[in-house]
Amino acid sequence: MDDRISQPKLTDKTFAQGLSELTMRDPDLAAAISKWGNPPFWRREPGFSAIALVILSQQVSLESAQATFEKLESVVGSLSSESFLALDDKALRDTGFTRQKASYIRGLAQHIIDGEFDIEELASMDDDQARKRLMAVRGIGTWTADTYLLIALRRPDVWPSGDLALAKAIQALKRRNLVPDGEKAHSIANQWRPWRAVAARILWHYYLNERGRASSALNDHWS
Repeated sequence: MDDRISQPKLTDKTFAQGLSELTMRDPDLAAAISKWGNPPFWRREPGFSAIALVILSQQVSLESAQATFEKLESVVGSLSSESFLALDDKALRDTGFTRQKASYIRGLAQHIIDGEFDIEELASMDDDQARKRLMAVRGIGTWTADTYLLIALRRPDVWPSGDLALAKAIQALKRRNLVPDGEKAHSIANQWRPWRAVAARILWHYYLNERGRASSALNDHWS
């Protein structure tokens, strides 16, 4: 018998509910949607592949991470812990992996195979528990953990701390002179509880559309 506790998860219905509530509460988010429309409900299936993609996305452009990920999939087909560990250093370099990120994802894959890290168990943990469990793995920091919770586990009230695109979107929409730092952006985001993950999608959509990148960035990356 599976006694795992089900955690809140965004669905098409609750995503629409979050959009409706946020636009009523925040005129700046409403203005973003008025200009560019509702954001897509970006998401990926949870698992090793999704965590690997988020790690690849650390501190690089979405386009760069996506290109590397697509090359990786063209080599291994179905990405799994086993198929990733079967690749040698040269094969990973040829797909665009840095030595550091190859090491991080190899470590994650080995933890999974050894039974030291249970990805499926994350779904039954609350946000703080899942975040801490992810961050216990080498190479997974706060942004990576939060982004996985938001995109793969579809938690409704997760905010990816330190995300520069979100900070720049806040600066523009809130008409601030400076880009808010991580702490300030997090403080501003608190007004969007319990729908911070929905607000993040609005802001990403706004940021990318303002730069003419929407169709080639998150739409391809997180779907």
